[in-house]
Amino acid sequence: MSRDFQAPGRSAVYATGGLVATSHPLASGAALDVLKRGGNAVDAAVTAAAVLPLAEPQMTSMGGDCFAIVAEPDGTLHGLNGSGRSPSALTPERVEAAGPEALEGSHGCSVTVPGAVDAWARLLARFGTIGLDKALAPAIDLADRGVGVAPRVAVDWAGEAGRLSRDAGGRRYYLKSDGSAPAAGDVMRYPALAETLRRVAADGPSGFYSGAVAEDLVAAISRHGGCMSLDDLAAVEADWVAPMLSPYRSVSVGELPPNGQGVTALLMLAILSRFEMSGLDPVGPERLHLEIEAARLAYACRDRFVSDPATAAFPAAMLLEDDFVDGLATRIRPNRRMDNPGNVDPRDSTDTVYLCVVDRDGMAVSFINSLFFSFGSAIVGEKSGVVLQNRASGFVKTPEHPNQVGPGKRPMHTLIPGLVMRDGLPMAVFGVMGGQYQACGHAHVLGNMVDFGMDPQAAIDAPRVFFDGDLTMLEHGVSDAAASGLAERGHTIARRQMPLGGGQMILIDRERGVLIGGSDPRKDGCAIGY
Repeated sequence: MSRDFQAPGRSAVYATGGLVATSHPLASGAALDVLKRGGNAVDAAVTAAAVLPLAEPQMTSMGGDCFAIVAEPDGTLHGLNGSGRSPSALTPERVEAAGPEALEGSHGCSVTVPGAVDAWARLLARFGTIGLDKALAPAIDLADRGVGVAPRVAVDWAGEAGRLSRDAGGRRYYLKSDGSAPAAGDVMRYPALAETLRRVAADGPSGFYSGAVAEDLVAAISRHGGCMSLDDLAAVEADWVAPMLSPYRSVSVGELPPNGQGVTALLMLAILSRFEMSGLDPVGPERLHLEIEAARLAYACRDRFVSDPATAAFPAAMLLEDDFVDGLATRIRPNRRMDNPGNVDPRDSTDTVYLCVVDRDGMAVSFINSLFFSFGSAIVGEKSGVVLQNRASGFVKTPEHPNQVGPGKRPMHTLIPGLVMRDGLPMAVFGVMGGQYQACGHAHVLGNMVDFGMDPQAAIDAPRVFFDGDLTMLEHGVSDAAASGLAERGHTIARRQMPLGGGQMILIDRERGVLIGGSDPRKDGCAIGY
């Protein structure tokens, strides 16, 4: 598909030396500098990840979690689960006693151990050519000099001023002196975060998970009713895992296994592979209806079964078995919305910032780092300036559910980095931010590329739809004609005020020896290469 150069938008970015795509220009620039100085894709990814908490503090933090897939040039894949576990004292009884808000966004019990810093260090130790000190140097410089607030960041920030004002650290570091959120163009400086980054640069992860920073985080969580201990922080450990691969048309799609929701994207794509899509209008009601229905089925499976693998009812791969997927696909009627997804148990028949980097040697990194809610829990270390996530909100309270809240567990996680393989070699790294939408976003963007021949930028640009309970939510870019067609199929239509997520993608064109990148206009970022 060729671009209409008279319409608003941007072209895909082409480069031959290396390419990076992130959701903020400062992060893209810092990562590109690393590549141009001879660093590899992992070096650049960690550098960008450290800059983003300053550029997009509402989306990511050292106090968040991280997942990554590293593809070596020969196609060898490595996955890293950098999601933290719940505190050892977070029992169902403790949550019940804390009240109905215990697992909601701003309660201390909603904070799990942040795994990002440990994950950054492990990635660099195994694959990097620079140390954590050099990877953090651009972030330290920006924290000292200050960052001009970008337009999309300012919009998100304004909506969180009330939550931030309820926390001493939030008021001190993330609001202006009059209690308001900064506007676009305001310069925000982060002296406390600069000092925290220096500690980690000097001491490694122990500078975060023990000592003064750890004590500050435990105290902040305790002030809001949480039960995290210093021992919980000291026990953090990111895990190397094998990515799951599943076919879609002529390619294989890679996702990390649970506790992330990547299997949801694979299941959704598997369902859609049972339908001929390429002849449809990519933004027409026929295609969008099939996508929504496949998402409803896949998410029903996610909500029932995806959890920490240690407490899962069965291996996640069972959700991708052909007989089960065939049965789900037959429930979709092309001209009518399902009343409900129905039973989704396979045993009855046989759930952010995203960035990606490819370097000159062909190493590719798909990387995601997040706080979950905007500004996470809105709990901020009073001395460290670290914003803490609220990933325990991903647990459920239902007794005997595999994702029931409990001590030392990883909750169902929405974060999912993705990649595409062809003929055993990495073809693309990609990801779509947006909380619950991420799995649907992976299927949508990949379908745009594989089924409709879009380049990475066009695949990301295309308008999106998602379901919210009984509502089918449309971005403004979905035409009135498509909305009417969905309504005729039984969908209750609503228009979203904010866009669905954001995303990045880098395609490796081996035949022509070029990298092709795209970055989502729903955010402030860019793809850039050399």
